[in-house]
Amino acid sequence: MTEQTVAQQQTAPQQTPAALADAPVLAHVVRGGFVESAHRASLVATAADGSPLLALGGVDDPVFPRSSNKPLQALAMVRHGLVLEPELLALACSSHSGEDFHLEGVRRILSGAGLTEADLQNTPDFPYDAQEQDRWRREGREKSSLAQNCSGKHAAMLATCVVNGWDTATYRDPSHPLQQAMEQTLAELAGEPVAAMAVDGCGAPVMAVSLAGLARAFGRLASAEEGTHERTIADAIRRHPAYLGGTRRDVTALIEGTPGLIAKDGAEAVYAVGLADGRGIALKVADGGQRARPVILAAAMRRLGIESEAFGTLESAPVLGHGEPVGAVVAVGL
Repeated sequence: MTEQTVAQQQTAPQQTPAALADAPVLAHVVRGGFVESAHRASLVATAADGSPLLALGGVDDPVFPRSSNKPLQALAMVRHGLVLEPELLALACSSHSGEDFHLEGVRRILSGAGLTEADLQNTPDFPYDAQEQDRWRREGREKSSLAQNCSGKHAAMLATCVVNGWDTATYRDPSHPLQQAMEQTLAELAGEPVAAMAVDGCGAPVMAVSLAGLARAFGRLASAEEGTHERTIADAIRRHPAYLGGTRRDVTALIEGTPGLIAKDGAEAVYAVGLADGRGIALKVADGGQRARPVILAAAMRRLGIESEAFGTLESAPVLGHGEPVGAVVAVGL
């Protein structure tokens, strides 16, 4: 897509997408036995051949997967010559928490390409993790591109540009060879063309596919054969989930607690999962609220017969009254 096309899409009037408008209620917020709020979500699970196993809501219409696209973007980078140690490759797929080992890993990616933090173009921010952010604020530290949760991806994008002799100053431009390669890879694994493009929170392009396409892509990534670039990405995520998320993140617990699984959370309440047998799961909470996302995913996994030691973490969503649990966010309709 051209820069002009992206600009036109940003200003064009839009109808409510089916993934939002047709989403059923899949979670209740219960306070003292009373349903206080409800979250609508669309969810799909696909078989190894890409066919639907479970479909709730508008799963064939496009959404922005946001950071759930990152493992697929990293695949494009590896296909175009990026070579990183496994933990750094997981960091390239990450929305990291901003812990010290994450920041050191980003510095390693940059230095390996002869670059520095000054080359990063992602939006400066505090660390994503609440404890790390509190520490930064106490120490009087300012927002930085290094600390922002997408710095691993941006460092890897820059390193890929260096490998290929591509311009590093314009790597976020949709017409840049790097972004074109990412668009092609996403379309290939999703089995459908990219439907829309816009600017993500970090400043890089974000590309839309359907939830069904996202689930297919993750199933293909997770079931890839030994020796393929896809398997390289999947193994890095499985072996180093803390680099993908952080030590206090539900996505880390999910990967650690479920053999063969890969996953990536995304902003605006997106979650994508791939299993070693080729099944994929993708969901989008219609209102973008994150609190229902892990609860709904756990319920879907249970329905599909997937066992995980992470269910306790995913389903821990207490509703508080005067600082004490008086209810919970619970899945319904699954």
